[in-house]
Amino acid sequence: MSARWNFQLSKSYQTAERQFEINLQCKTNAESLVLFGPSGAGKTQVLKMLAGLVKPDSGYIQFNGKELFNSATGYSLSPQERSLAYVFQEYALFPHLTVLQNIAFSLSKTWFAKRQHEHHPLVQEWLEKMDLQQVGHQYPHQLSGGQSQRVALARALVSQPQALLLDEPFASLDEGLKKNLRQELRTLQKQLAIPMILITHSQADVDALADEVIHLSHGSVASTLE
Repeated sequence: MSARWNFQLSKSYQTAERQFEINLQCKTNAESLVLFGPSGAGKTQVLKMLAGLVKPDSGYIQFNGKELFNSATGYSLSPQERSLAYVFQEYALFPHLTVLQNIAFSLSKTWFAKRQHEHHPLVQEWLEKMDLQQVGHQYPHQLSGGQSQRVALARALVSQPQALLLDEPFASLDEGLKKNLRQELRTLQKQLAIPMILITHSQADVDALADEVIHLSHGSVASTLE
């Protein structure tokens, strides 16, 4: 049986101050894989390479036996073709769209089609699942941090992706809210049976969410724990 995730990634970055290299190999069947490490370890760049937002210099990416990227053959699926939902650290909600419109946007092919999908059954379903019915017509600046995260998750999941990629999802929240939302995310992930890769520098996130953890340091694997 093929591994759920199987990837080898190499990427070099040159700045005025230093050269930074990412070299990472992973083969795992974990439902919830956490990339753990300090700021500057290369976690976000790894996640963006998996999502197709950044192109590796060399390597390959396979998910559930399907090839997403292979530098040897020049094969590379676009982010849309990979069917992986990416949730940015700051959620990246559209400020001029309501909660309903933000969630519906993932179902829209164009900006002009977004209003047509506000009442799509899947949008209404995710509005209820995330307990956002009361704020459906509000705008991002009117939401709490927890509500903003739920909107970002709903927008990511409404398109029924094959996996969920999360960039420091709790970093901007206060400690009391983090504990509740970790549990909500873990429960939701198990209910949907959707594979997840999450990056964090928080040991509490690792303890609450990881089936397997890869500790990154300076772009390379420092340790792996199951």
